[in-house]
Amino acid sequence: MTATQKTQVIIVGSGPAGLLLGHLLNLDGIDNIIIERRSRDHVESRVRAGVIEHGIVQLLRDVGAGGRLDREGLVHHGVQIWFDDQRHRIPLSELAEGRAITVYGQQEVVKDLIALRLASGAPIEFNAPVLEINGHASESPSVVYESGGTTIQIRGDYVAGCDGSLGIANRIGDVARVERSYPFAWLGIIAEAAPATEELIYARHSRGFALYSMRSPTISRLYLGISSRDTLEEWSDDRIWEELHTRLATEGNTSINEGPILERSIAGLRNVVVTSMRRGRLLLAGDAAHIVPPTGAKGMNAALADVRDLHRALRAAYRDHDDHLLEGYSDLALERNWRAAEFSTYMTQMLHPYPDDPFESTVQLTRLRQLFVNPEIATALSRNYVDLNSL
Repeated sequence: MTATQKTQVIIVGSGPAGLLLGHLLNLDGIDNIIIERRSRDHVESRVRAGVIEHGIVQLLRDVGAGGRLDREGLVHHGVQIWFDDQRHRIPLSELAEGRAITVYGQQEVVKDLIALRLASGAPIEFNAPVLEINGHASESPSVVYESGGTTIQIRGDYVAGCDGSLGIANRIGDVARVERSYPFAWLGIIAEAAPATEELIYARHSRGFALYSMRSPTISRLYLGISSRDTLEEWSDDRIWEELHTRLATEGNTSINEGPILERSIAGLRNVVVTSMRRGRLLLAGDAAHIVPPTGAKGMNAALADVRDLHRALRAAYRDHDDHLLEGYSDLALERNWRAAEFSTYMTQMLHPYPDDPFESTVQLTRLRQLFVNPEIATALSRNYVDLNSL
């Protein structure tokens, strides 16, 4: 037996995009439900991005989701780029009108937004896989999902597909994708070790890429660029630490703090951009519409920027009966997301060596050196890194 419900906006997915959209709609009195196929524990423990742009931090503050972020987030005014056995620093805030980045894990943003959702009493369904999205081109689309052994159909005015690249929303309709995959992946670890640096370090070594990041004063987040064919079984703890020490060594020394590895994973690097983020009354946001390599730190930032624009469009449609912003949502978001794709591609190609291609490797080093001899290039990188999604 199928139960039937009704709301205004049906949100599929409870990542940062879906949760923020639901919160913004609640603030405007627009009814919505969030449907998530995973458990709350799973959603709150997924380790993803950790660098938040200046403008996105301000957005979270403005809507009441910035309290813990301001208390626990780590504000960085610069970023380190190491290559040629030398340490270099880009003064982000100095080159970007005082703006900075904040290091605060995506899972922490999710926890904050779920807490706001539950406090509001607005509906959110966990462990509720979506089976169908129907009638997305009609005036009354519906979503069918399972919850507690019951099949439920919910009708709404719009469906927001915020369920990521593996979800159901981006498979609806006949829309093309533009894709690029890279021959390398990132092996990421979370270690119980105090960060040995106050700023992120991007390192290009002849053996491969490395990134030194952090999540708190006692937890480090580190990455190694590896072959896309590698598996976790090939990387023991000893091998991981040895490779990190080698790639982060400069001027004959390094100072990495080791500790127990709490989590590890491998993620391939790829770009994906759909050709349209609107399919009738189905509107895509976040990874359902675009994926970028993590090198430029744009994934979560681009997703939350999508939601900022989508919320404005939905608010205008409901409050002012004006569909102009909805009609332009896809074009606006795609223009911005292609900028994010370009920047992420630039960072990825500049920092991951191709040991079997001396021409490409030399071009990469030339690009890196230009950052520190040409102020205009350093300024452009700083502004894109700190606030691309607000420019």
